[in-house]
Amino acid sequence: MNDIDHGAFRALFEEACLKCFGHVVTVPLTETESKVLYNKVFEETGLVIGWKSVKNYSSFLFSGSTTGKPENPQVATLDTLSRYVQGAAYTTEAERKRVGGHFPFWFGYREQWLQRRPLAVDRPAVGKTRGWWLMGMGLAVAVLGVVCISLFFRRGAGGSFRDDFHSLSADSLAERGWWVLSKDAAYWERRAERPGCLTLYTLEGDIWPDPVQQPVIRNLLLRRIPCDCFTIELHLQDFIPRQNWQQAGMLLTEDTAFGGRSLRVSVAYNDFNGVYPRAGSILVQVISSQASGKPEEIAHVQLFSTDSLLTHPALAKTLAHSALRIEKQGDRFRILYADGILPNTSFREIATHEFAMQPRYAGLFALKGFVDSSDAIPARFSWFSLDCEECK
Repeated sequence: MNDIDHGAFRALFEEACLKCFGHVVTVPLTETESKVLYNKVFEETGLVIGWKSVKNYSSFLFSGSTTGKPENPQVATLDTLSRYVQGAAYTTEAERKRVGGHFPFWFGYREQWLQRRPLAVDRPAVGKTRGWWLMGMGLAVAVLGVVCISLFFRRGAGGSFRDDFHSLSADSLAERGWWVLSKDAAYWERRAERPGCLTLYTLEGDIWPDPVQQPVIRNLLLRRIPCDCFTIELHLQDFIPRQNWQQAGMLLTEDTAFGGRSLRVSVAYNDFNGVYPRAGSILVQVISSQASGKPEEIAHVQLFSTDSLLTHPALAKTLAHSALRIEKQGDRFRILYADGILPNTSFREIATHEFAMQPRYAGLFALKGFVDSSDAIPARFSWFSLDCEECK
């Protein structure tokens, strides 16, 4: 790495740390801080820089030692950091190779840095002219790349994703575009208890507006939604909630801090109505939340009452295969549900709702609200699919 590349790399890494932590970083990052930066970069760009590499880079740049091991990051790594700093559109490694294999974000950043840095030597006028020309070309390519990628991902039809959760290792999930939010390590380690299923537990937490509790869903498995109009489908096996507010399903949200709009669809249990108990029931519930104010219950469709299940236990077999589907066209959301002893039963419409929301993330979750009187029971997800469609 020559002096120019080293200087641009240092400035780039400092900007990435400032964006991530909100303050100037002048000392090597800890392991925890390195993992935070790794997760931030992956969440916003879709591309991976290993946390150990991040830690090594910070030691190399901020230790002040001249005897340490020099670091020579790959151009792809520099391009990923540049994408993060510049707020580039979310992508994947395969898509970057297809449309951005010339790494325009890094070279554009490098040329910008060359123009704004204090000049150590007076470069010839021809060199300055060439630098301005290269910077302009780099910026033009970067802008064009952002526009093309954004249009491809946000508007293009035909994109699809399927997951039968055949592999649940951290690397495999990350390669398929998943990441975990608010990890509970003990329960997350149990995610592969049943082969062919992702197992999440109904842990304490919720994103229902609460003046006391901060919104959180433990072990929320998230992925990007790369288009404006889509169909998402989710399958559950043998999920039978029996206590408040055990539930499992899918969440659509505009952001990962739950400060914007969201829509969640779940199979849930409820035996409480205001200040007094009532007969328990298993239901499909659909709730929308605005950026502020009270949420709205779009649907509350009872599947079974507790009394019916006690009288006819065989009814529980109907929940052997539950499925949820969300179809989005513009601001119109259509929610469907299916269940049955066999996995091939048909869907039926639960609700249709107009909601001015553009979700950027889809999440799989299990929770029980902020109560300690309900058990943490397993919710086993056997299938997830996302199909992008043309917006009509």
